Amino acid sequence: MKKSLFTLALAFAFVFSAFANDPAYESAMKKQIQAMKTIQNPEQSQAVANGFLRIAEVKNTEWLPLYYAAYLKTIAAFRFEVNKDQYFDQAMELAKKAEKIAPNHSEITALQGFITMGKLSVDPMSRGQELSGQAMQLFGKAIALDRENPRAVTMMAQMEQGMAQFFGQGPEKACGLARTGLELFAKEEAKVTEDYLLPTWGKREAEQVAGACK
Repeated sequence: MKKSLFTLALAFAFVFSAFANDPAYESAMKKQIQAMKTIQNPEQSQAVANGFLRIAEVKNTEWLPLYYAAYLKTIAAFRFEVNKDQYFDQAMELAKKAEKIAPNHSEITALQGFITMGKLSVDPMSRGQELSGQAMQLFGKAIALDRENPRAVTMMAQMEQGMAQFFGQGPEKACGLARTGLELFAKEEAKVTEDYLLPTWGKREAEQVAGACK
């Protein structure tokens, strides 16, 4: 028993010392980001999210592992037959942990708005009045923090599109934001390399909003 505990302690010590070096952290993150592209069901999504959470435990000064775990929870709630409220709540909890590490970060704030939009979508009739305003405020804050963030602009475009449809208004504002989002994605793509760890998602959503404008 003592021998097995000693072996386990050595294993954990090795993992922690390995992640103390940035190359090991970057390698682990790239592996998980690649794994995100292969997700086909809730179980796979949870497994990849758990991988990010293990990285977060070791690199507790990095916001990205928590961010990606929160993002995966959010996408799983939209994509799969799961307890959506539970998933969105878990996503928000992780996003707030990331926010403590990196306060007033545009990407984290935009993700919080995306999660709030998800909560709204579960029951729009009863939650729309409260959560639509919260989502708009978060997207507005994310844009103010970084006007070059294509995800913040694109999510705001989606909200504006939904609001316009609900109130029977024209799509001009949503369309303009979507076009701006696509321009920002083009700028982002120009600097993305295989070592790029920052978020790149959202172009498909911008294309969907822009496509509805034709």
